[in-house]
Amino acid sequence: MIVASDWAGKRYAVLGLARSGAATVSALLAGGASVVAWDSDPAKREALAPLPCRGGAGGGALPQTLRLGDAPHPNPASGRSGSQPDLNRAGRGLPDAPEGEGLRLVDLDTVDLTGFDALVVSPGVPLNTHPLAAAARAAGVPVIGDIELFAQSRHDLPPHKVVGITGTNGKSTTTALVHHILKTAGVPTLMGGNIGLPILGQEPLPEGGVYVLELSSYQIDLTQSLDCDVAVLLNITPDHLDRYDGFAGYAASKARLFAMQSAGHVAVVGTGDEASANIAQGLAGRTDDLVAIAPGVLDQSRWPALQGPHNAQNAQAAIAVVRALGVRDDAIEAGLRTYASLPHRMQHVATRNGVAFVNDSKATNPESTAPALAAFPRVHWIVGGKRKGDDLDACAAHLDHVVAAYTIGEAAPLFFDLLKDKVPAVEQSGTLEAAVAHAAAAARPGDTVLLSPACASFDQFRDYEARGDAFRAAVEALP
Repeated sequence: MIVASDWAGKRYAVLGLARSGAATVSALLAGGASVVAWDSDPAKREALAPLPCRGGAGGGALPQTLRLGDAPHPNPASGRSGSQPDLNRAGRGLPDAPEGEGLRLVDLDTVDLTGFDALVVSPGVPLNTHPLAAAARAAGVPVIGDIELFAQSRHDLPPHKVVGITGTNGKSTTTALVHHILKTAGVPTLMGGNIGLPILGQEPLPEGGVYVLELSSYQIDLTQSLDCDVAVLLNITPDHLDRYDGFAGYAASKARLFAMQSAGHVAVVGTGDEASANIAQGLAGRTDDLVAIAPGVLDQSRWPALQGPHNAQNAQAAIAVVRALGVRDDAIEAGLRTYASLPHRMQHVATRNGVAFVNDSKATNPESTAPALAAFPRVHWIVGGKRKGDDLDACAAHLDHVVAAYTIGEAAPLFFDLLKDKVPAVEQSGTLEAAVAHAAAAARPGDTVLLSPACASFDQFRDYEARGDAFRAAVEALP
């Protein structure tokens, strides 16, 4: 795993113990830090049981019962019959024990954060409203994420470079594409951040390696010192506005990726929207190290997994990145040609009776759905879910590609009304399974049945991945 030497002897509080949070705790402990951590989900707390627990002689396994107010009791996993420390008492503050001895699981709402070196939170924690973030700021404690810890570890890693990629749409594809081109060219590389495995949980690259990080605005908000050798902004469209002081605040969060760069490091900025173009203009003094990606026609015929205008921008950005890293053009072309789509992002799942079925479940807003509609000439469009707005205006320019629309989920009635006079046919299907069955029955050879919902998934599914998996299952179940 990736650790920093200067974590030794420091004290950290970690909120959220999903994959990145668990990797963060492991890395901090390996670096000699003292950690107090919490997650409201007991299963996530118990998953940390193999890690050393402060308070017992020589550490030991974590207690099975971790809620405040529970009495200490024997922990079968520890192999010892003695009681664990009284976490209810310990939870009132960091106990008097030597730092660096391991981990305590304590409800952080009960902990005085004064004197901690940082509060490390998952990107999902809303910094603008969460009381613990406010308490940390009041105590003068930095609120950071795992990407900032990675940035702090860089001086301990073999010489390497970092690519950071952000944008409202396209960042997962561009991150995976850059990673794939580098692998094709024989460059040691890892990808992480908002994609793949947690970056702190991966093994460090050898000298000359490149870390490729997908970065959401939330992750950038939790980062202060990530100096990317190449930083990328693809686009900015309205999204996540409940976390920011309007659209301008959201755009400013994205722009911080460039503010953290040293002079001479490369900035790649798409200029297809006004907010991104304004950021590029602000960076205009960076002549040789600013690459502006303007919308334009690109021959994508040789790259089967990179069709559509949105993938033209993704490919242009990836090409600019790897060229800045010194990759030869023949290796770039080989990478573009052999790249395979990410799951749930313009993913071809089947062709049945001449009809293509495409899973674009990761398109959770109209702006990310619009280029998917543009990519196919005759579309049976499955759209809907938990909506993020009250319109589909971003898709309007490509509705002439829609043969029929099938609305699902919470947004089904509204989207039916929005589309009934704008496309040849529209049906309020309600469920994904019904939409797939009806679209398959209506489609003819050469058509595409496209799940590109323009909505979040949480009204009917656990997440967009579960929604995409349900689409595939419904296609496979067709007669």
